[in-house]
Amino acid sequence: MTPLRIAVIIGSTREGRAGDRITRWFVDQATPHDDLAVTVVDLGEYDFPASYPAEPTAPIRAFVREVDQAEAFVVITPEYNHSFPAPLKQAIDYAYDEWQAKPVGFVSYGCRSTGRHAVDQLRTVFTALHAMTVRDVVGIDLLAGEPTPQCTDELRRDATVLLDQLRWWGLALRGGRATRPYVS
Repeated sequence: MTPLRIAVIIGSTREGRAGDRITRWFVDQATPHDDLAVTVVDLGEYDFPASYPAEPTAPIRAFVREVDQAEAFVVITPEYNHSFPAPLKQAIDYAYDEWQAKPVGFVSYGCRSTGRHAVDQLRTVFTALHAMTVRDVVGIDLLAGEPTPQCTDELRRDATVLLDQLRWWGLALRGGRATRPYVS
């Protein structure tokens, strides 16, 4: 079977962010799974315009291609002021049909809240885009420290559960899209 193509999206573009380190940890959790092909999509590497242009720019088209090629997503998001970062919302809005009938999982982080407020709002956004969000989340409390290879069994277990749910939905929706194209 062809591996499920998962795009892991780093949702923060802040200098000194924890998102790239958390992404490396999460990708390490996914690497042993031969049935998953993981690509990291770092929003910090895209030169998006400050305002929404009348015509898509080359970076916008490149990002939309990444979304289109992926069959499932993991959004790595911080929580800023009980929400998710504006650059993440901007990037999500550049694609539309490309999100449809694909599963989305979340690895969130913050101080005490573990990023749950950001995930709650992202679920609403992805539902509007006809994407399927998986139930379980990996939530990281930065006050307890960033995950490391020696991190708690609970975090590793949460990552395994998220990957299992993403795999199930990703394969089910892959088959569904192949049998009957999604119409919104």
